[in-house]
Amino acid sequence: MSSDWSTSRELLLPAISSAPHGARGRALEQALKEAVRTGRLAGGVRLPSTRDLAAQLGVARGTVTAAYDQLTAEGYLVARRGSGTRVAEGVAMAEQGEGPPTRPRRELIPLRPGLPSMAAFPRTAWLAATRAGLAGLADAELSYPDPAGLAGLRAELAAYLGRVRGVSAGPEEVVVTHGTFESIGLLAAVLRDRGHTTVAVEELCNRDLHDLLELHGFGVEPVTLDEHGLDVEALERTGSRAVVVTAAHQYPLGVALHPARRRALADWARRAGGLVIEDDYDAEYRYDRAPLSAVQGLAPSHVAYLGTLSKTLAPAVRLGWMVVPAALRHEVVRRKELHDRGVSTLQQAAFAHFLREGGYDRHLRRTTSTYRRRRDALLAALAEQLPSWRPYGIAAGLHVVLRLPEGTDDAALAAHLSDHGIATTPLSAYGRAAFPAIVVGYARLSPERLHEAVARLRAAVGPPTVGEASGPPSI
Repeated sequence: MSSDWSTSRELLLPAISSAPHGARGRALEQALKEAVRTGRLAGGVRLPSTRDLAAQLGVARGTVTAAYDQLTAEGYLVARRGSGTRVAEGVAMAEQGEGPPTRPRRELIPLRPGLPSMAAFPRTAWLAATRAGLAGLADAELSYPDPAGLAGLRAELAAYLGRVRGVSAGPEEVVVTHGTFESIGLLAAVLRDRGHTTVAVEELCNRDLHDLLELHGFGVEPVTLDEHGLDVEALERTGSRAVVVTAAHQYPLGVALHPARRRALADWARRAGGLVIEDDYDAEYRYDRAPLSAVQGLAPSHVAYLGTLSKTLAPAVRLGWMVVPAALRHEVVRRKELHDRGVSTLQQAAFAHFLREGGYDRHLRRTTSTYRRRRDALLAALAEQLPSWRPYGIAAGLHVVLRLPEGTDDAALAAHLSDHGIATTPLSAYGRAAFPAIVVGYARLSPERLHEAVARLRAAVGPPTVGEASGPPSI
C-alpha cells in the first residue's frame, strides 16, 4: 500500500470515526469534497481503490463506492477505466476568507485547434521502425549527428516531398530540425545577419510567431487576407523582403492561396530578392479539394519550405524539416550545429525507416479517413443544432472556423464556453479579424464525442446567442 493511500486514511479517518454508524457514507462524501475543494487533495491525484480505502477506514466497500460515484457525478472526481479514480482538475476553492468558492468545472471537451489525435499515433509501427532504424545504424552514426540531418532521412524526405508536395529538392537541400518553430528561428537568425529588419506575416496567424520574430529583433508586418489568401500587393507595400505564409491551408482561416496569388508571390520574391517561408503544416489532410503543390516548386531559389510531424504523427516526436535555398543553406546548417548539434539520430533513423517502408503513407491514408469522418460528424451536428454558426475552411486540415452572429464578442464567448467545459479558441486571438468566430479542432474527438460537444455548445450558448450571421464573410 503506497504512502498516498495512508495519507488518505489520515485525511479522512477523523471525519468518519466521529460520525454515527448510519451516517458514515455522508461523512465520507463531505470529507472528500472538502479535501478537494480546499486543495488538500490536488487536481490529478489518484485516489485509493474502493476496496483499499474501505479497508483503511473500516467501512463497507459499498460506502466508498457510493461516495466516489456521487462526487464523480458532481464533477469533483473523474473515473476512467484502467486508470482508477482521480481528483478533477480546477476544482480547488479559494482559501477561506479570500473570496467565494469556485464551482467544480466539468471535464473540458478539447476543441482547440492545432493538434492531431494522439490516440491515432501508430505505436506498434513506430516501435518496429525504431528497432529497425537502430539496427541499421553503423557504429560511427551513433556519434554527434550531421547537423543537416541523417543522410538516409534527407534522401527519403526529398523523394517524398517531390512525390507528394511537388517540392523541387535533392537530399543536400534538406535540413532536419525539431519542428516548424526551430526552422523559422534558424532562418530568422540568418536573415537578421543579412540585414533584414522586418518580416511580414499573415494578419491572422499563430501569435507565438510574432513573439518568435520579435525575439530575434524583427519588426512584424501583418499582411491582409481575403478569400484568396495572402494579398501580395499588400505584401509589397510593407517593404519587407521576407514573409511567412501558410499557403496550402491558411492558419487559422483554412483558405488556400489562389493559383494567381501563388504565381504573384513567387514573382514578388524574385523581384525583391526576398524569401518566402512556406509553412506547410498540415497539407497532407484534404477532403473536398484537389491537392495543391507547394509554392516552393515555383521559385526554389526564393522559398524555404517547412514541414513537421507535429500535425501528422504527434508533437512528441519533435521532428521537422526545411528545404533551404542554396544561398542560405551553409549558414542555416552552421546555425543548427551551434544551436543544438543536430537532431537525435535515433529519431531520424526511425522515421527514415517508417517513410521508406510505406508506414507513413499508410498512417496518412488511415488518419485522413478518420479525420474526414470526424469533420463530417461535426458539420452534421452543427447543421442540426447550431445552423446559424457558419463553418469555413472545411475542405482540408484538422479544424474549422465557425462564424458567429454579428456583434458577438468571440473572446467572451470562448471564455464562457470554457466555464462550461468546452475548450475553443476565438478568431480574434489570432489577430485582426473581419468577423467574430471561434476556431474548433475536431481531430481528437470521435464522431460520438463531437455530437456531444455540439450539444454542450448549444446548451452553453442558449437561444439568445443563436442568431443569423449577416451575409457572406469578407474573408
